[in-house]
Amino acid sequence: MPNGMNHSSFIVKEGIPFIIPLGVATLIAFFSGITWLTVLFVLLTLFVMWFFRNPERTIPDNPIQIISPADGKVIRIEEVASEEPSGGSFLKISIFMNVFSVHVNRIPYSGEVLAIRYKPGKFLSANLDKASALNERNSVMIRTDDGREIMTVQIAGLIARRIVCWLKEGTKVKKGERFGLIRFGSRVEVFIPLGSTLLVKEGDRVRAGETPIGELT
Repeated sequence: MPNGMNHSSFIVKEGIPFIIPLGVATLIAFFSGITWLTVLFVLLTLFVMWFFRNPERTIPDNPIQIISPADGKVIRIEEVASEEPSGGSFLKISIFMNVFSVHVNRIPYSGEVLAIRYKPGKFLSANLDKASALNERNSVMIRTDDGREIMTVQIAGLIARRIVCWLKEGTKVKKGERFGLIRFGSRVEVFIPLGSTLLVKEGDRVRAGETPIGELT
């Protein structure tokens, strides 16, 4: 079964533990006749359901394109040396996801999951550059069929306190498949091979699974 097939529901299952208690609280407030509290809980329930939404996306079929793993805004592009797992230089594209973004993350390029590395850390605001190095994060390295490496890093933010990754090392993955999420505002970074053609610039808005961010050369 292709990766992501169990995570295609309109609302991801990770949202259920939040939605059910809010729904119960809404009913209690309603039957207690507390109008303002009922309205508050209805709004909170709707917001949380919307936050955990999991829309379908149209995946570009250009085989050399790398697509965005996250919804949000490109806040930084730079050349860096990677620590995971084999070193080397990469182009790093940083994407900031606010609380209104779709938070389900997607595979940027097809290949095999070479390594997954979780590192605990702080919970600084994800739009700060130092959050890239200091915050809690989860790195997923993918080796393409021609032996190149592309890494996606999920980074927790000020409010986000939970990184979810559904992958396992050795898994074959396809471009655009869902692989995890980060709760309530965060940052995702993509490390692509040096020399790749960039298709985005700082300030651009991108959509997970749809927006091409680069091309392999």
